[in-house]
Parts: sequence; C-alpha cells; structure tokens
Amino acid sequence: MTVHPSTPQFFLTAPSACPYLPGQLERKVFTHLLGGRAPDLLDLLTQGGFRRSQNIAYRPACERCRACVSVRILVDEFEPTKSMQRVARNNRDLVGRMMPAQSTSEQYSLFRRYLDARHVHGGMSEMSVLDYAMMVEESQVDTRVIEYRRKGPDSAITPRGDRDLMAVALTDVMGDGLSMVYSFFEPSEPERSLGTFMILDHIERARSLGLPYLYLGYWVRGSRKMGYKIRFQPQEHLAPRGWERYVPDEG
Repeated sequence: MTVHPSTPQFFLTAPSACPYLPGQLERKVFTHLLGGRAPDLLDLLTQGGFRRSQNIAYRPACERCRACVSVRILVDEFEPTKSMQRVARNNRDLVGRMMPAQSTSEQYSLFRRYLDARHVHGGMSEMSVLDYAMMVEESQVDTRVIEYRRKGPDSAITPRGDRDLMAVALTDVMGDGLSMVYSFFEPSEPERSLGTFMILDHIERARSLGLPYLYLGYWVRGSRKMGYKIRFQPQEHLAPRGWERYVPDEG
C-alpha cells in the first residue's frame, strides 16, 4: 500500500526561459496532489496562488520578476460589457455540456488544430494523444470536461443531437469556485471569440452552482497573450497581504 506524507513537500525547478516575457527566466515551486486529501489541498493552494497541472500544483517563484499575478473573477458582481454581450449572441448556436474528465479522439483532433494554428512553437506543441489523455484524466480532484458543440435539431432532447465540437474546457470544481485549467477551441472561426465565450459561460456556471469565484490563473502585465484576462471585471488579484480588489488603470 502506498502511503502519502500528511504534510506536502515542496520542490523548486531550475531556471528556464520565460514563455511570456522575453529575456526573463522563470522558476516554479511545486508539490504533488496525491491521496484523499488532494481536493482540500488544491483548494488551499489555489487560494495561495497555485495552479494545477495533472497531479502537480505549482506557482511562479522567479527571483527577479513578480509579473505573474493570480486572478479570480467576482462572479456575483460580474456584468458583461457590450462587446461581451455580442460574443454571447454570436455563440447562441452552441451548447456546453459538463461531463467527467475523459479524453476522446475528437477532442484531441480539435486540440491539435488549435495548437497548430495558434501555438505551433509552444511548450505543448509536441503533445501526443497519450500526453493529451494524461492531461485530461490524471487528476485526483473534482475535474470536469466541458464540451461546446453546435446545436442540432434534437439538442434539447438528447446530447446525441449535437453537432460539431467547437471548444473544450478542462475545469476543476473547488470549494469556493471553478478553476479553468486549460481550454482550446476551433481556430478557423476567430469571429466567434470562443475563448471569451467560454469564460462567460464559466462565470454563469459558477453562479448557478453558488460558487463566488472563477479562477483564471495568472495575468502577466506586459504579456499580450495574457492581456485578455484583465477585461473581466470586477476581479481580485493575489497580493502579498492576500486577495485584493483590482482597480483598473484609468485611461
């Protein structure tokens, strides 16, 4: 029988090139999420700015940079902007279904199209179908997959009436919120703004579950690829003294 230590052990990675800010080096502190205490540990660590990847929780521990800031949306106070309302209207033909965290070949095909179109040189670009399955299914916490499909003629009756898979989100359900672990979408329809649409849908899902927060991971000031997260207001940022309401810069 495998016995897991009651107190988590933390480790520090070696420096490597930062994927968000040129010329910077990143380091991470991480621990393993194992055993029956994994869900409670993830809740605690997420409140402290950690993120999950499979059975590892990590957070930045860079020596000369503090640009990565943990972000969570205040679900009950959130109101979509006019542009976000347009995104919602443009995707009224989609339906999202939350299901157990199981991978499929259809998901992987969409995942590959997304990476090849938007992140061809990224760290995940070489992931095989087995790597993808491990990303989705290796979790000892309450993890779900949400599939977004075009509505079919029988969508209101049975999921089998749904059509093309357009987007996928890998999401953790925690004690105080939902955490978007990873998401990807059909790259050939950029006018849909599917990334924004999935965040809006997750806000509504958290609200319907009575959960106060949607955790979006890290916002990196100065990184264009992370700039979208700041648009969802109001939100809190994790500061040295704890979570604080973010006040956007004027102008």
